[in-house]
Amino acid sequence: MKIIHTRFKSLLIVGWLAVVTLACNLSGSQTPPTLAPRATFTPPPTLGYPTLSPEELPEAISTSVASANVNAALINLANQVETDRLMLHVDTLQSFGTRHVNSGYGRSDWGIGAAANYIKGQFEKIRADSQGRLVVFEHQFEVEWAGVRSQPYNIAAFLSGTEEGAGTVLIGAHYDTISSRDFEDGNAAAPGANDNGSGVAALLELARILSTRNHRASIMFVAFSAEEIQRRGSQAFVRDYLLPRGIDINVMINLDIIGSPTGPGGVTNDGMLRVYSSGPNESPSRHMARTAELIVTEHAPYMTLAVEGSEDREGRYSDHLSFSEAGYPAIRFIESIEDTTRQHNDRDTIDGIQGAYFTRVTQTILTIVASLADGPRPPRNIALRDAGGGARTLVWEPIPGATSYVVALRWPNALRYDQRFEIADTSVTWDGFVPERFVGLAIAAKDANGLMGPLSAEFTIR
Repeated sequence: MKIIHTRFKSLLIVGWLAVVTLACNLSGSQTPPTLAPRATFTPPPTLGYPTLSPEELPEAISTSVASANVNAALINLANQVETDRLMLHVDTLQSFGTRHVNSGYGRSDWGIGAAANYIKGQFEKIRADSQGRLVVFEHQFEVEWAGVRSQPYNIAAFLSGTEEGAGTVLIGAHYDTISSRDFEDGNAAAPGANDNGSGVAALLELARILSTRNHRASIMFVAFSAEEIQRRGSQAFVRDYLLPRGIDINVMINLDIIGSPTGPGGVTNDGMLRVYSSGPNESPSRHMARTAELIVTEHAPYMTLAVEGSEDREGRYSDHLSFSEAGYPAIRFIESIEDTTRQHNDRDTIDGIQGAYFTRVTQTILTIVASLADGPRPPRNIALRDAGGGARTLVWEPIPGATSYVVALRWPNALRYDQRFEIADTSVTWDGFVPERFVGLAIAAKDANGLMGPLSAEFTIR
């Protein structure tokens, strides 16, 4: 978090900062792998629409058995998130005093170099336990800040997917810090426990859990440097690594400040997580935010995901914007309420992180990633056909391995999908598929275990 000049249906366990522009160029520090296959709630839609009763929706199928199976699987996955491990990562990262881009690389107990070594070491431990699934590599780039030239680096790890053409889910979190008392001082205290030790800790925990098995889509984990100086690390990674290689990124999921539900004055909201994305409302990034919200509604109803109607809080930015600016769908997760008095200063320490909330947030994000990476691919060739009598038939191509489909409907101007129903067939006839009622729809497939995959591109109802 920084300031710029201008803006699972069951219960799981209950126990979770003006900067100027610099240029930098990426240079590989080692050979990279060849990649295989504001604190507000979501506003209501501008136009008011009543929530439809089940009788007003097309007849849905019974999925009680499938839902129970998938909930058990996702609960087992989420239960692998360890609060102590998350907090240990945060404590270690804050112990380096600062992770300012100019804090140096010569000490093992201080500065950004020590933090980078720690993060890479953790990825290497995960690689060793993954039976060769995880590949770890660095991306070094040059940067000049306050007259100091350095070569910070992004630290990445990659899990190759099993299905050709399934794309890559990229999860990122920046590990550098800065002090608002002196943006240029590499020695000023900037422990960065929540901003963004929390995001890095969750990144490492997700990598640890997800690397224990294979996934349909590839998954990449990236700890970005130089985010606090206008996200130079993620810009370099996109510009000089992803784009030249034509890597198919399904979504970039950015974790930045996710450890506390408490704001100034003790105001708390421990049941909500916010998601930001670049507009307009029909953009790929906003659609991905809606997709994440639907996954949470379907598979993790204990945590509310608030889809925000802007790319970030006013006057702020984070690494997801480097991706959306390049055309990749990208979203940013952030805690429900921020205490800005504990950001970019020596007060950003581990005592400001609430372990139970932090754990549940990590579990929620893990659920989203599992759905996007392991669920069936989204339906294609969606069409609406006149069925007579004011009804229309929605049709789509069947997806191999899918046993049912979730149809999500969006009201005009709405940030989220307001209605949904589930059906076993690849067509459904209804008199509600009209633009007077809904602006668009999207469809996701479910497998035999009830796991829902990503939503299709939104189909405009005309």
